[in-house]
Amino acid sequence: MSEWRNSKGTPKGPGFQPGPVLGIESSCDETGVAMYQSGRGLLAHALYSQVALHAEYGGVVPELASRDHVRKLLPLLRQTLADANLKVSDLAAVAYTAGPGLVGALLVGAAVARSLAWALEMPAIGVHHMEGHLLAPLLEDPAPGEDPLAPPFVALLVSGGHSLLVGVEKIGHYAILGDTLDDAAGEAFDKTAKLMGLPYPGGPALARLAETGNPEAFRFARPMTDRPGLDFSFSGLKTQVLLAWRDSDRADATRADIARGFEEAIVDTLAIKCRRALAATGYGRLVVSGGVGANRRLRAHLAEAGRREGFRTHFPRLQFCTDNGAMIALAGSIRLAAGQASGPGIKVLPRWNLEALPEVA
Repeated sequence: MSEWRNSKGTPKGPGFQPGPVLGIESSCDETGVAMYQSGRGLLAHALYSQVALHAEYGGVVPELASRDHVRKLLPLLRQTLADANLKVSDLAAVAYTAGPGLVGALLVGAAVARSLAWALEMPAIGVHHMEGHLLAPLLEDPAPGEDPLAPPFVALLVSGGHSLLVGVEKIGHYAILGDTLDDAAGEAFDKTAKLMGLPYPGGPALARLAETGNPEAFRFARPMTDRPGLDFSFSGLKTQVLLAWRDSDRADATRADIARGFEEAIVDTLAIKCRRALAATGYGRLVVSGGVGANRRLRAHLAEAGRREGFRTHFPRLQFCTDNGAMIALAGSIRLAAGQASGPGIKVLPRWNLEALPEVA
């Protein structure tokens, strides 16, 4: 990330309000495009999911994902511009997911973004995918009587590829408090669903099935909660479920009971670690985002814990928990307002340390 200067060489300073920013998300199997403008909010957004494309393979095929981004990105861009009643010449900048993610998928979004920025002589901002998730609750207006979300806070970022607890002192000033040692929470959901024969995508299917299960029928371990620390490990829990399923009668009711027991174990584990992180930092706000952040049990559990224990919880709306262009446009707008943008060249980072990002002044 390098400082962007305007045509006279003067950095964009505090209080600068950029025009509309185009956001492009293409890190995995969803193509997202959005327009966001500081002071006006989200102007338009569109999302195309490749779930049907990858369903027959039981998981994301990287090459197919990249090709589908090529097919869908420009039509979505045109649609979103029309929905926002904007022309490309109205844009102030183009933001795109530069990592982490699948390298081929990332390159599609980066190539389109950098080409537009070069042709229109405007800045391009490479956004960290997890910073996008972390900032996604800022897309929501505060509830009546509540102050807008602002640092410091703890962020729980849970998805198919990540289970992170992050201390957010300022935007761009991040400290990883806890990380996954093996399977991320979303990955554990998907793998557990697959071993029980549930359809792809497995995580949402398992959560729906768990709604009909008996929470007392199976009790699985809450991994790594019997020792200090904030890291996660869900591979052992997955093995417990495998053994329970193998030795069960495999009736529909039993499948639902096992799904509920598994979900309860994941939710309890995440909640315990969140409370530990809040206690360790002294912060009074918790942000929950990422695909698993859409889980109803998790949202209800943490919201109730917050009311009971005196911390505030913040979630994006459900459609912005999973990958989307709106969070990328928002993060890009914040970076642009601080005078930051990416250097020239098409560069992506399939692995990218969140702590390496520059602070937003």
